[in-house]
Parts: sequence; structure tokens; C-alpha cells
Amino acid sequence: MIWASPSPLATLPTPLEMGPVLDGGVRLYVKRDDLTGLGVGGNKARKLEYLCADALAHGARSLITVGAAQSNHCRMTAAAGARLGLEVHLVLSGDRPERLTGNQLLSQMFGAHLHYTGASASHWGELEIYRESLEDQLAAEGLAPYSIPVGGSTAVGALGYVRAFTELMEQCIAAEIEPAAVVFTTSSGGTHAGLVAGRAHWRAEHPGTPTPDVIGIAVAKGVAAGRPDVAALATEALTLAGLSGLVDPKDVQIETGWMGPDYAVPTEDADAAILWAARTGGWVLDRVYSGKGFGALLGMARAGRWVAGDAVVFVHTGGLPAVFSDHGAPLP
Repeated sequence: MIWASPSPLATLPTPLEMGPVLDGGVRLYVKRDDLTGLGVGGNKARKLEYLCADALAHGARSLITVGAAQSNHCRMTAAAGARLGLEVHLVLSGDRPERLTGNQLLSQMFGAHLHYTGASASHWGELEIYRESLEDQLAAEGLAPYSIPVGGSTAVGALGYVRAFTELMEQCIAAEIEPAAVVFTTSSGGTHAGLVAGRAHWRAEHPGTPTPDVIGIAVAKGVAAGRPDVAALATEALTLAGLSGLVDPKDVQIETGWMGPDYAVPTEDADAAILWAARTGGWVLDRVYSGKGFGALLGMARAGRWVAGDAVVFVHTGGLPAVFSDHGAPLP
């Protein structure tokens, strides 16, 4: 696996913006991974650089992946396929709507084939079973499919956020920031594993230097229950890249109190955070991922999780197209 030069799909580095001072005097910074460029942007571009490089190395002629009806990952996989000349098949939850909106509309514009399963958005196991069946079908048709699990959350995909952690720390050093924490949403675990692995590698390369906590805000029941094993996935990513660093299971911090009733179910905290972010920083967050993560950050700041003067970085993972789907944004 090539560590330094993956298939170039993302516009990097993404900006690190300073936000307003939060409750308790906490200094907010936003890592704008919604601006990665590919297919309107989002965190999945970093993963797809490595996943698509691996697909091409294995002679793939098509890509298959799965997600909820308004999956950002599926939309960006469709965009990656368009860039690389690979046929893309997306396995989606729910039924085909009369009118495509948001991520589904963009996925079709990028030329992807949309396969609706009728499954619930939170029943990822059903989607993965359909993906495996479709993989067999496409292989029989000679399309040499490269199959990507939900969220692109494999050790290969996680490499994108191993690099991202180094990118972020270098930006912090240049701006004379010592972040106390890096906060983001976690669901399928790949972004989380990459950041944990990146932190372990940075710590090994810079002994004695303070490193920020990596705090994942759970938005899916699986990761809240420890599935996947983020520490194991992080260790596998470091091994794959041939990088130094030791992952301690204690490095994996997951906050489970901000998800609400279930995956993709809006919450009052997230909706309030979405409107606050739009009106205070001009940031556009979605109700499934980034809104819940940012709501958690604001809530933890109010509760005194950090002290006055601490800097906290929020990784904005994207989600703009979902805002334009039905019920995709809170009413102002």
C-alpha cells in the first residue's frame, strides 16, 4: 500500500478556521473537511483516495458500496467512479422515491446505478448482504467489482485519516494552537480509527509533546456498542502503512449520549447546533452526522468538559447535499 501518494481525489489540505469563543471560554476551531472537493466534498474523499488506489491496483472495473438513502459516502463514491472511469453501483436503504433529492440526485448525476433494498437506514447488515449478492452478480458479468463496506471503513480507508491527523497537527503548530481535543462524529468507525492511529503515530514521532484527545460522537448504535473495534482497526491501519505507533484501547473515546433514539433520527440538540453553526460561523451541518457531533461539542463545552482557554477542533465531515433532501434541515 502506497502511504504518501494515493490516487489523488481530494483537494488538500483543508482549511482550519477559527470560530467564536464558546461557553466557559473554550476556543473553537473547525477543520473544514467538508471542503475536500470531490463530489461536493466531505470526509469520505480522504478514504476513497486509498480505497480507489487499491481498487485500481487490483484491476477493478467497477465499485460497489452501501449506505442509507442519503449517504454521503455513496455520493462521493459515485463521484470518484466518475473521475476514474469506474462503473459504480450503490446499495441504498429504503425505496426509490418519486423524486430524487440531495445525495441521491447527485449520485445519479455522477452516473451511478442506484439499487434500493427497502431496508431501514439503521439495518446495515441487510444492506451488506445485498452488497455481497450484487458483487457476485457483477463479477459473473465480468465487471471485476471492488466492494467497499459501509462508510469505506476498512484499514485501507482509515489511512486517509491517519494522514489527516498529521495534516491537522502541522496546521495547529503553524497557527500556534495546542488543541485539547479533536471532536467528530463516528458511525462506521473508519474516520475514527484513522484519527486514533494518526494520534498514536504522532505521539511516537514526537515523544513528550502533548497530543489532543480524539473524541468520537456516536451517531450509530453499532459504534456505541463497540462495533467495529476501533482500536483494532487503527492498529491494522498503522501496520498496513508501516508506521510507528502503539494504539492503546484507552485512546478510543466515544460519547454515546448524543445520538438520540437511533441513527438518522433528528435531535433537538443537533437541530439547535445546526442553526447556531449556520448563523454564527456560516457552516452548513447535516442532521445525521455533523449536526449531532457539533451539538455534542457545544453541550460538552457548556458542561465544563474543557477549561477556559482550551482549544477544541471540530472536524466538519460534510453532509451539505442532505440538507436539500426532504426533512434534511430544521426549520428556522
